[in-house]
Amino acid sequence: MFPVWDQQPSDRSNSLSLDLFLFSAFFLDQDQFDNLDKHSQWGIDFLERYAKFVKERLEIEQAYAKQLRSLVKKYCPKRSKDDEPRFTSCLSFYSILNELNDYAGQREVVAEEMGHKVYGELMRYSQDLKGERKLHLQEGRKTQQYLDQCWKHMDNSKKKFERECKEAEKSQLIYERLDNDINATKSEVEKAKSQLYLRQHLVEESKNEYAAQLQNFNSEQWKHFNVAIPQIFKNLQDMDERRTVKLGEMYRSFAEVERRVIPIISKCLEGMVTAAKNVDERRDSGVVVESFKSGFEPPGDFPFEDFSQNIQRTGSDGTIGTPKTEGGKPDPKHAVARTKNKLWLFGKKPKAPTLEDLSHLPPEQRRKKLQQRIDELNKELQKEMDQRDALNKMKDVYEKNPQMGDPGSLQPKISETICNMEKLRSEIHKNEIDSNLISAVFSIDNNNKCFSRRFDALLLSFSPEGSYTDDHSQEHRSPPQPDPHEFDDEFDDDDPLPAIGHCKALYSFDGSNEGTLVMNENEVLYVIEIDKGDGWTRVRKQGGEEGYVPTSYVEITLEKNSKGAVTYI
Repeated sequence: MFPVWDQQPSDRSNSLSLDLFLFSAFFLDQDQFDNLDKHSQWGIDFLERYAKFVKERLEIEQAYAKQLRSLVKKYCPKRSKDDEPRFTSCLSFYSILNELNDYAGQREVVAEEMGHKVYGELMRYSQDLKGERKLHLQEGRKTQQYLDQCWKHMDNSKKKFERECKEAEKSQLIYERLDNDINATKSEVEKAKSQLYLRQHLVEESKNEYAAQLQNFNSEQWKHFNVAIPQIFKNLQDMDERRTVKLGEMYRSFAEVERRVIPIISKCLEGMVTAAKNVDERRDSGVVVESFKSGFEPPGDFPFEDFSQNIQRTGSDGTIGTPKTEGGKPDPKHAVARTKNKLWLFGKKPKAPTLEDLSHLPPEQRRKKLQQRIDELNKELQKEMDQRDALNKMKDVYEKNPQMGDPGSLQPKISETICNMEKLRSEIHKNEIDSNLISAVFSIDNNNKCFSRRFDALLLSFSPEGSYTDDHSQEHRSPPQPDPHEFDDEFDDDDPLPAIGHCKALYSFDGSNEGTLVMNENEVLYVIEIDKGDGWTRVRKQGGEEGYVPTSYVEITLEKNSKGAVTYI
């Protein structure tokens, strides 16, 4: 560093002239000039080194952001609408991925700001410093060269004056020798005398020239050491100080770029914490129950089969006998057949048959699958209808403008589209009938008479010979497709369903969803449809208003018609 730059600001103005004079005194030394050159170059090199550090840092930020986005894309692949996550743990994880993607965006912002406001600014300032340094050094060299020229002119005039003086002294000695020599002729004396006058005249001219060159050199030297060089040093000093100030500003900008994104990054992290808090194990369990519930009723008790009826008894009547059953002798074969396919809940599941009506599934799941299939078929039907309309429009255009195409060439495609539409409508109609049948079968409790009447009629209509049969070999035979309006006259949907029991509300329910019913705590309601596996029970108020309430919110009592006994659920 230059000695003057080590002074405090208050003392710098007082010692500036002395210090600059000391610098100027050493400036003639080429080594000192090289030191100034090296120091200013070192300052620019250091600035560019910091710029390189910033560049490598922003490249790290860019690579980090790119890897984060690749990670998010890897664990959040494209999925169809049917594959949308339903569990809170999955939803929270995808929320965390979204927040992480936003976090990666903030790292990209940091890299962009560093590249524009720090690295770019440093490189531009470095180019300006190089130009300014070159200019100041050129001015210093020009000033030194001019002073050297003045010194050379002064030195030449000095040597000339010295040479003329010596020549004048020689001429004077020659003149004195000839003037004192009696043998010398007058012409030789006059010639020596004129030569002496000429040399004396040249001495005076060289003396005056030397004096002028000396005065000029002293003046230029004073300007050089007191004006030009101090100004050049001051410019170099200002340049170096501005470089130092600029580095401090860039250090601060380097930190400010990242500090500005900290609030947004904090929000991303808060979003991750919120997503973690949204994980609800109860809700996930409810989704699993809703997705895989079967709709089956628990299997009933196996009846006691008494094989000792033909043996004559001699004991008391208090011994164990055949338990009495309602409706006469039990049919064990029918009981076993009725429950044998419902015992695979935690055992080995029977092999699912490949039937189009999904009869191998539990009722509730079968109904959902059928509804999904109906929705898909409706979408395909709409596509076919759109294609038919487009073909018809194209046909009309061809008929009006025959040069554009042959209308007859579109007729096979139109016929094929219409045929596909008929097939889809038939398939939709078939699935709607199956779905309505499942809803009708499980709309009333199995012990209710109204349900028995409807169920018997439905079985009678779907039996191969038009009547109910107990032949279990035909248990999986595909029933004929009934007319969806066949039973509309006998079972009107507008007729109120009979109550099969009553219930007491354990909690209040607001009934905010469509089809639900508002109830108050301890309110007594009529049960008209039991829970079929979806967690809702259909009830009726005394005023006749009907709707669904959560099964877990009520205590249900179902009435048995035979003995008047009650069953608590």
